[in-house]
Amino acid sequence: MKIHMLGIGGTGMAALAGLLVESGHKVSGTDEAIYPPMSDQLASLGIRPFKGYKPENIAAADPQMVVIGNVIRRDNPEAQEVMRRDLPYHSMPSALAKLFLAGRTPIVIAGTHGKTTSSNLAAWLLEAAGESPGFLIGGIGNNFGKGFSPGHGHLFVVEGDEYDSAFFDKGPKFLHYMPQALLITSIEFDHADIYRDLDHMFSSFERLAQIVPPDGLVVANASDPLALKAAFKSQARIVTYAAAGEADYRPERIKASAEGTSFVMAGCEFLLPLWGDYNLENAAGVLAMLLESGIDPKRLAAGLAGFKGVRRRQELAGEAGGISVIDDFAHHPTAVAKTIAGTRERFPGARIWAIFEPRSNTSRRNIFQREFVDALAGADRVILASPYRADAIPAEERFNPDEAASLLMRRGVDSHHIEEVDHMVEFVARGAEKGDVLLVMSNGSFGDIVKKLLAALEAKRG
Repeated sequence: MKIHMLGIGGTGMAALAGLLVESGHKVSGTDEAIYPPMSDQLASLGIRPFKGYKPENIAAADPQMVVIGNVIRRDNPEAQEVMRRDLPYHSMPSALAKLFLAGRTPIVIAGTHGKTTSSNLAAWLLEAAGESPGFLIGGIGNNFGKGFSPGHGHLFVVEGDEYDSAFFDKGPKFLHYMPQALLITSIEFDHADIYRDLDHMFSSFERLAQIVPPDGLVVANASDPLALKAAFKSQARIVTYAAAGEADYRPERIKASAEGTSFVMAGCEFLLPLWGDYNLENAAGVLAMLLESGIDPKRLAAGLAGFKGVRRRQELAGEAGGISVIDDFAHHPTAVAKTIAGTRERFPGARIWAIFEPRSNTSRRNIFQREFVDALAGADRVILASPYRADAIPAEERFNPDEAASLLMRRGVDSHHIEEVDHMVEFVARGAEKGDVLLVMSNGSFGDIVKKLLAALEAKRG
């Protein structure tokens, strides 16, 4: 089919575009600004999106079906034109379910934290075990170089997002995915623009667990009370895991080294080429799910040792003058705290700079003002950006970086709020020393700060 996508530059939408192209469909799309890695991914697929939404784009694309992303409002001119022409349209998760999940065995990985890394890990381990799974994941796994594949086997791995589907489809995306196996990593409040409170958000995970069939499998993080509570709403078989404490699956004899984290679980030795308790816990959950699904543990161990991680998840972007720059997607206080801890484990003895941009709809608000201070206090030096598009948030509801920096200073952490990215780069490059680690955290492009930091450090070395 000829399929046109509104909001094609989003992580999930761009991944679906790749899935459609690899399955033989002709894909077009529209968006406003698109930045790497999704702009690079679309270019590699031969897709040149229309820039800016115009009714004439629909005529030019002449689609047989339209996929409308959740960034699109009802008054969007292309959405209006689609409805005027009475063209068939779907939300992203609805299109995925219709075109790819029917007749397959969906494995859905959901949770506030860890679902992108866990989904990539599950897909890679199944690939390494010879299962040739299909998959659709928001982040790009380094083993595959992409976040999608139609696959040839019966299994299909989906990153289960709790965000809403589209303006005409207001339920969470993951309710479309018909999981036969479900992994719940964690449940915390997020997406303040969609959910009223934690109870509202938890109700979506309850519904997800309830749609797993009785002959299915639910794997839950036993160290997260809400993940466990949601799991036990299911009629399916329930299995638990945890990095520590009581659980059906728990890593033991854990040891961190330059190669990563080694451990023993279910009588098998594993090496995870990542660091930090949260990565260990994600790996334990995925292994528990696949072991319970009958995958050979020796094949899983071989696959795990070859896992190359996910772009923008504790990714070493480069090094200059003995200073390492890490690019990470963390945008929730729990993720920020765990990312800092994992970085410290990876680089023992290093001075850690936490460079953070409040960019998500939740982090831009002051809902977690105090929690972000607590999370960032794990770093040695902190640089705070202003909230992204701050004017869109009322001043009394907005995250206050000046207040956060002041509170961190009182706790002995050298902290600064710097408005302009170029000024931030200049300040950090001037103060960074050999052996330091610059940990950049944002769920957006952050003004290309990673590339600018590396360039500034190279210039300083020269």
